[in-house]
Amino acid sequence: MAALFEELKANCRDDWAAYTNHSFVRALAAGTLEIEAFRFYLAQDYLFLKHFARAYALAVYKSETLSDMRAAVATLDGLLNHEMLLHVDLAAGWGIDAKALEATVEHPANMAYTRFVLERGLAGDLLDLLVALAPCVVGYGEIGSRLLADSSATLAANPYRSWIETYGGVEYQEIAAAAAAQIERVASDRLGDRPTANLRWATIQETFAAATRLEVGFWQMGLDAAAR
Repeated sequence: MAALFEELKANCRDDWAAYTNHSFVRALAAGTLEIEAFRFYLAQDYLFLKHFARAYALAVYKSETLSDMRAAVATLDGLLNHEMLLHVDLAAGWGIDAKALEATVEHPANMAYTRFVLERGLAGDLLDLLVALAPCVVGYGEIGSRLLADSSATLAANPYRSWIETYGGVEYQEIAAAAAAQIERVASDRLGDRPTANLRWATIQETFAAATRLEVGFWQMGLDAAAR
């Protein structure tokens, strides 16, 4: 994984652990997550992906090079024309049809997270936006990789196998690695050869930590819904 991403993680170690090792994630790995928690998460994640697509459309506008524009367009295309279709199919397998997904009322935790990401992109530059997106894009890769390795012996009987295989699989791992590498490249372009020594770095770090805490809230949203 890119060095700057590892630096961002290391500087909010407790928040990162709370996110990547959340009880929602542990229950997914064990196959013991309450079905209603997962169903609620799936519906909210559908809305999240819509806002994620908007964020990558914004990334095109914020980009200053053709390579960054193309990278954002490629991700946007993947979200709109592939991942969201797969998400609809996955939700259907859990009894949530496309009409129900569209009728989902956005949870405040979802709203807080997605609007934070968009605000950082609107107020800042491409780097601010990419860093706000990173806990999700790269973090899901880290979670998926770990869960796939740790649960390999019991994966066949896990009802959440498809989710684990999606984010632990080669295709998503390449997406996560590319996102981390892009942060490295964009940070170097905007902050120089020593990005962490730049005066902007403290703000970049806080953006990352705040987005990570909002990811914790996203997992907790699912657990709270099942407990009601």
